[in-house]
Amino acid sequence: MTPPDEPIIPPELLLKAYRAGIFPMADSRDDPEVFWVEPRMRAILPLDGFHLSRSLARTLRRGRFTVTCNAAFDSVIDACAAPRPEAEESWISRRIRESYRKLHAVGHAHSIETWADGQLVGGLYGVGFARVFCGESMFSRMNDASKVALAWLVAALRRSGAELLDCQFTTPHLASLGAVEIPQERYLDMLRHAQRPHSSVLAPDGFGVAGFGATGVAAAAGAETGAVLGLPAGFAALLAEAGSSSSPGNFIAQSLTHTS
Repeated sequence: MTPPDEPIIPPELLLKAYRAGIFPMADSRDDPEVFWVEPRMRAILPLDGFHLSRSLARTLRRGRFTVTCNAAFDSVIDACAAPRPEAEESWISRRIRESYRKLHAVGHAHSIETWADGQLVGGLYGVGFARVFCGESMFSRMNDASKVALAWLVAALRRSGAELLDCQFTTPHLASLGAVEIPQERYLDMLRHAQRPHSSVLAPDGFGVAGFGATGVAAAAGAETGAVLGLPAGFAALLAEAGSSSSPGNFIAQSLTHTS
C-alpha cells in the first residue's frame, strides 16, 4: 500500500491532465514526488500504420500466446515497474502505481496481457478516454510477448473506433512497430479532435463512453470515472470474432494486414 505521506493522484486530476496532453512521471520507484510532462515532440502509433513484420505475423499465427484484457492489471504494472537490465530506474513509483490502480478501478486504466503455459510473460497498460488510448509502459519476458500485446491492442482499438494511440516517447522498439514523432501542437489538435462530442451515448462498436453525448468534452472528467470505455468492449468483440476462426492469432494478423 502507498504510505500516508504519498497520497494517490485523484482519478479526476489524472484524467484532466491526460485530456490536456500531460502525464505524470517520477524519478525513481521510491520517489514520493511526481512531475508533470508535456513533451514538445510526441510519439504516436497511427492505428492504420502498425508495422506487422513477417516474424511477428508468424508468431501470431502460431498461437504461441494467449491474450487477455484487464485480467492481471496489478501484475502488469508491477512487471513494468520492475528493474530491467537496460534501465537502472523506473519512473513508475509506488505513488504512481497506486494512482493507476485506482484509475483502473474506476474504469479508465487498462491492461493487455500475454500468457504462455499459464504464466504471464508480457503485457502493457495505459489510460483510455473518449476515442484516445495513452500507452504507458510494456514489458516482455519472452521474445515477441509485448509485441503481440501491442498487436492485439491496435486491433482492439480499431474495432472500438478509437482514433489516437499515444506512445508519449519514441523508442527504437516502438519505431520498428510503426510509431512516429509529431510536434506537440499537432498532437494537441489530434487529441482535441478525438475528444469531440459524440452523437451517440455508446455505439455498439464505438469508442464513446457513457454520457459522452450532448455535453461532450465539456463534462467534468470526474463525472466519467464510472463510464464503460471502448477498449474492453472492443477487445471482447475482437476476441469473439477471432474465436470463430481456427486460429485467433491468424485472425489478428489478417486484420492488421488488411487495414494497414
